[in-house]
Amino acid sequence: MNPTLPSVLVVDDEKNMRRSLQTMLADEGYEVRTVESAEEALSFLAGGEFLMVITDARLGGMTGYELLGRIRHRWPDLPTLMLTAYATPKLAVEAIQAGAVDYLAKPFAPEELLHAVARCAERYRLLRENAALRSRASETPSLNQIIGESPGIRELRHLIQTVAPTEARVLILGESGTGKELVAGALHHLSRRRTAPYLRINCAAIPESLLESELFGHEKGAFTGAIKQKPGRVEEAHGGSLFLDEIADMSPPLQAKLLRFLEDGSFTRVGGTQELRVNVRLIAATNRDIVQAIAAGRFREDLFHRLNVVQFNLPPLRERGGDLLLLAGHFLKLFRAGMNKNVNSLTPAASQKLLSHRWPGNVRELRNALERALILETGRDIQPASLPDFRVESRLSKTAPGDAALEESLDGILARMERQLITGAMEQNDFNLTRAAESLKLTRHSLRYRMQRLRMAIGEGDSGDPPAAQ
Repeated sequence: MNPTLPSVLVVDDEKNMRRSLQTMLADEGYEVRTVESAEEALSFLAGGEFLMVITDARLGGMTGYELLGRIRHRWPDLPTLMLTAYATPKLAVEAIQAGAVDYLAKPFAPEELLHAVARCAERYRLLRENAALRSRASETPSLNQIIGESPGIRELRHLIQTVAPTEARVLILGESGTGKELVAGALHHLSRRRTAPYLRINCAAIPESLLESELFGHEKGAFTGAIKQKPGRVEEAHGGSLFLDEIADMSPPLQAKLLRFLEDGSFTRVGGTQELRVNVRLIAATNRDIVQAIAAGRFREDLFHRLNVVQFNLPPLRERGGDLLLLAGHFLKLFRAGMNKNVNSLTPAASQKLLSHRWPGNVRELRNALERALILETGRDIQPASLPDFRVESRLSKTAPGDAALEESLDGILARMERQLITGAMEQNDFNLTRAAESLKLTRHSLRYRMQRLRMAIGEGDSGDPPAAQ
């Protein structure tokens, strides 16, 4: 018996045929239920799930063809196999038209029947896997997945709870890796639309020529390769929420069509003329400077105002203080369970290395760093050597003075450069405060003072320094 598959229902008014089919299928591990009439079969089908139905064409009372018609009407996804001792091409056509997935003439080779059943079993498994994947894809993040206790994150969670139950459009701004998709998912999860679809589109990941079709759908023949009508994501999300990530990468013509859609939910498919209307809550996000994009003519100001009913600004990881170690602990537990590794925590030196980095990739970069550390670490605690050296990543966060934003003050530029120099010295000296101070031609006390003034974590117990002389 295969416990992962439901039973096969055999319908035949000949007792010997029922027994023969039951034995044949049971030997292959299938669970089989047998009945002698179509009426009895319908009663069984109404009371449980079946893998497929195998029925004879001629039965006492309701015929096998009539049974197929009833099954197709009430259970359109249930496969059926027709058996008959009176095989003709015409009857085969009638069986297929009635809903049979296959048609076997008696007498038939056992391999023919078993092959047909195996195909239905494989179809069933694929459908279940697809349903599971869709279920996981539709899972939306909840509020407790937004980890952190910094003032900015506490305020963010409160704002999500306030805005989520409303129908307000939301614009989420923040650097790459700060968790914009997590916020969008939490807004849907806490909304009145939580049981309806939640769909996501990354506007930067889809070619411009295909994005309109992906968003609004297309009619058959609208372009080369459009072999059938395809509904867009706005239709699939009807009644629910649609998250448009990286919306600033959308082309100006598509921005105009989106603006019209936001007015009343109406749109037309690509290549179509019929106006359609849906009810969708739109959540948009971008990691670009939206004001700069508007000034450069790459993003419509009227679309910005249409989207910007409620604005979320996500803080970068470097501004979240102690949240960094909270997140590191979270990812450590997450990957430890998945890798089945007995790694307890981060050493003080490893924590200091994390705290000294600027994290241009934000939470996503931290997640990758902890995953790498778990893979490489062979001890009970994460050592600094198991973490990335951050040389490439640190270069991403460094900006030449001439490239600084115009609104940044001289004091801000100097503080940023000082922080980068100190971070580099700490990394080069394995986070040994004494050696880092010597390399910077500073006293240990002076370096500690500068790090405190810049709100840089110094670490517990000056990890890595040589012990005091006895």
